[in-house]
Amino acid sequence: MKRSGWVAWLRLLAGLGILVALVWHLGSQAFLDGLRRIDTATLLAALGIGLLTTVCSAWRWCLVARGLGLRLPLGRAVADYYRALFLNAALPGGVLGDVHRAVHHGRSSGDLGRGVRAVALERTAGQVVLLVTGAVVLLVRPSPVLAPVVRFLASPAVALSVAAAGLLVLAVAVRLRRRRGASRGERALRTVVAEARQGLLAHGVWPGVALSSAAVLAGYLGMFVLAARVAGATAPTAELVPLVVLALLAMALPLNVGGWGPREGVAAWAFGAAGLGAAQGLTTAVIYGVLAFVASLPGAAVLLARVSPLSTARPATSGAVPLQAERPPLAAATGMIRQRAAEVPSAVAGGVRSQTSQATAARGDTS
Repeated sequence: MKRSGWVAWLRLLAGLGILVALVWHLGSQAFLDGLRRIDTATLLAALGIGLLTTVCSAWRWCLVARGLGLRLPLGRAVADYYRALFLNAALPGGVLGDVHRAVHHGRSSGDLGRGVRAVALERTAGQVVLLVTGAVVLLVRPSPVLAPVVRFLASPAVALSVAAAGLLVLAVAVRLRRRRGASRGERALRTVVAEARQGLLAHGVWPGVALSSAAVLAGYLGMFVLAARVAGATAPTAELVPLVVLALLAMALPLNVGGWGPREGVAAWAFGAAGLGAAQGLTTAVIYGVLAFVASLPGAAVLLARVSPLSTARPATSGAVPLQAERPPLAAATGMIRQRAAEVPSAVAGGVRSQTSQATAARGDTS
């Protein structure tokens, strides 16, 4: 098995391990409570919030793609984004839908590499806004959860890792500026940097990207707060927001099974540290996971609508020769004309042969 396959399996096992540990320590009642508390009104609210976040995300994708010189209508972007969200939620890993979206748009636009980079930049913009907002919320809003987080971030190991990463980025930047005849990797890096400027930092792009990313984040926060209310949390919204931000940040970790795993673990820990109970945090995360899946269900309709015409257009058996009656009228008429034209020389030749044979027979009789 290739290295990428092993990494994917390790990520899935890590997500499953988190879920198994939560069930072991908190029991399965928190999962069942989350499923029982969801009603029709909650599902409709999730669909409405999902529509808002999906349209804003698709708009952000359109802005980035157009900044890179790719054509992407908003209606098509919304449909493709819905399909990607459904595949992310239904398939392991949580990113396969985005991979499909990137490859499909790249191939349809005639530039696979640029299409993939457009999706990568669009997702990166959302994560950057989430990180910045999360850092601001955790620093401004006092919370019992903030103390261990600050201690972790201020630890020597984290400080050394950040310093080493900063020095590495600085060294790479200096090397790229000094060298003109660069290798293939350096040219690729320069291309990524240049396209990041065009797709994210251009004057006509970054305001829309920032606004759409803020709207998407507000939608995620609203759905998580809704899940907390359905789970029975009575704490003020200002107290819930830091906990929700931590759970959303955990979702960015590539150690999940269709989005499940780190989100539930961090929510249980954060709610427990805030005095709201780890079981309630787990129930909130479970409800959020169900609501997020329901919000992505329109993507299943998009997937079926785009697959079914292709399947019905294919012939029943491979290699089957189409019947004459199935030809278009113009093609059928043209074929008949060609057939008649081919029959004329044959008829003429046949007549000549017939006359020749009769003459020969007559000469034989006279002799």
